[in-house]
Amino acid sequence: MEVENKYVSLKHHIHGHPSESDFELATAPLQSAPGSNEVIVKNLFLSIDPYQLNRMKLYSSSHTAIPAASKIEPGQRIDASGVGKVVASGRAELEEGDVVVGLLGWEQYTVVRPGTVLMKVAAKDLPLSYYVSVLGSSGLTAFAGFYDVCKPKKGEKVFVSAASGSVGSLVGQYAKLSGCYVVGCAGSKQKVDLLKGKLGFDDAFNYKEEVDLKSALRRYFPEGIDIYFDNVGAAMLEAAVANMNQFGRVAVCGAIAEYTNAGKRAAPDLIDVIYKRITLRGFLAGDYLHLHEQFWAATTDYLRRGRMISLEDVSVGIESVPTAFVGLFRGDNVGKKLVRVCEFDG
Repeated sequence: MEVENKYVSLKHHIHGHPSESDFELATAPLQSAPGSNEVIVKNLFLSIDPYQLNRMKLYSSSHTAIPAASKIEPGQRIDASGVGKVVASGRAELEEGDVVVGLLGWEQYTVVRPGTVLMKVAAKDLPLSYYVSVLGSSGLTAFAGFYDVCKPKKGEKVFVSAASGSVGSLVGQYAKLSGCYVVGCAGSKQKVDLLKGKLGFDDAFNYKEEVDLKSALRRYFPEGIDIYFDNVGAAMLEAAVANMNQFGRVAVCGAIAEYTNAGKRAAPDLIDVIYKRITLRGFLAGDYLHLHEQFWAATTDYLRRGRMISLEDVSVGIESVPTAFVGLFRGDNVGKKLVRVCEFDG
């Protein structure tokens, strides 16, 4: 198959906040070996995720933790979760025209090498974008982090930071479905209104308007916090721990406040952690693939019955990837940030 493939690559390693000038759009012929077990996928939707910034740094301790967090070098193709259409296949289980989900890339077409998992899209009644948002890694992260790490009980008090983001917006909904009291924080009035209105949070606040986060959380949780789902790190984690009840649980999912500023590091009061017997646990979606069937069954049921909403913020065209990525660190997105590379033609 001969085709010119547009892709986004890194110009140089990133230090601090990313900018559009850190990336470049290039074009090159698609490289595929005839008669191999490779699969060529025309990309439809790509997931845009904050954790990728750590991969773009000259050094991050995450680089050697798992393959998915490995370092990205300048000029290298940038892999990412996505959904696409098979246009050529060297695998017996996949045919031209199949819609698949897997590790694709910031490009129009991806040549998927042998050994890389591609799953066929099963439920045709749901939007294709769902497979890289609510039914993708963001959804599994929210589901596993809330149910396995936090182990909620009905009536418990739950705080979610970055609550209008791809993971936080889902955690809040799972918490409400579990009978918990839920408060979220976000960075604008529009997002706060969305949390309380569309997503059904019990309350929400704009953290940018608070001069003292510990006092703010004391107002919203006068009886203390039982569960904190942390997507932010830094001062927000410190404030949450200060307001937690005995045997509170913290799911440490992300630390976006620390990704762009090496000087910001969370320093929760360890006296609180010890004497309140608080559990702080980091986790990754990949740790919970064994829960995928349970997650899928519950979440698709909620979606079909209108009990959950998938918030998606979609940019259009491969050219929009750098701006979409940089916008994550400005707080531009509401819900899961995606790029629609091309329309699905059936």
